[in-house]
Amino acid sequence: MSFKTIAALAVVGAGLFSGQAFAQNAECGAIQQTLQERKDLVAKANAASGSKKKMTPAEACALFGKLQANGTSGMKWIAANKEWCSIPDSFAEGFKADHNKVSGIRTKICGIAAQASKMEAQAKAQAQNGGGGGLLGGPGLTGSLKMPQGAL
Repeated sequence: MSFKTIAALAVVGAGLFSGQAFAQNAECGAIQQTLQERKDLVAKANAASGSKKKMTPAEACALFGKLQANGTSGMKWIAANKEWCSIPDSFAEGFKADHNKVSGIRTKICGIAAQASKMEAQAKAQAQNGGGGGLLGGPGLTGSLKMPQGAL
C-alpha cells in the first residue's frame, strides 16, 4: 500500500468514527460557557473590591447570587457529564469546594445587605416621624445659640 492509500483509509476511518467523538466534544464543551461566565463574575467582584467605588451590600448580594446560580448550574452539569466527558475528580472536587465557599460568602453578604436595608428603612421612618438625626440617635439639638456680647 502506498502512503496515499493509507492516508485515504485513515480519512475514511476518521469520518466513520468522528460522529460519536464530535457529539461527545460538543456536549463536553458546553461547560465552557458556564466557566467563562463564572470567570467574568469573579473578575467583576475582584475589580469592585480593588476600586475606590465600592459595591453596596445589595449589589454584592446580587453579584454573589449570580455566582451561586452559576455554580449550581456547573455542579449539575458536572454530575450529569462527569463520566462521559472524563472530568477529573480533582476538577469536580475543586469546583464543588469553590461553589460551597461562594454560597457561604453570599449568605454573609446578603445578611449584611438585609441588615443595612432594615437600618435605612428605620432611619427613613424616624426622619418622617419628626425624629431628627441627632448624633446619638436622639432628636438632635434645636433652638438657637447666642454669641456672647462684649469683649472676648
